[in-house]
Amino acid sequence: MALYESEHTKFMREWMEKHPEEKVEQQKGRALWWDKPPQALDAMKETAAATVPSKPYYYDAN
Repeated sequence: MALYESEHTKFMREWMEKHPEEKVEQQKGRALWWDKPPQALDAMKETAAATVPSKPYYYDAN
């Protein structure tokens, strides 16, 4: 059974082989959007204390 590989995946694999310098840019982008540093326990406690509980029905005016 052969595994399916889309045209886009093939293109990106070939393009990354031809442009290895883009690996650094890819890692920077990932770090910017996904890889978050761990927060200090004090900051987490402050954030939790500052949150306002939401109402059971969000659109209720009362």
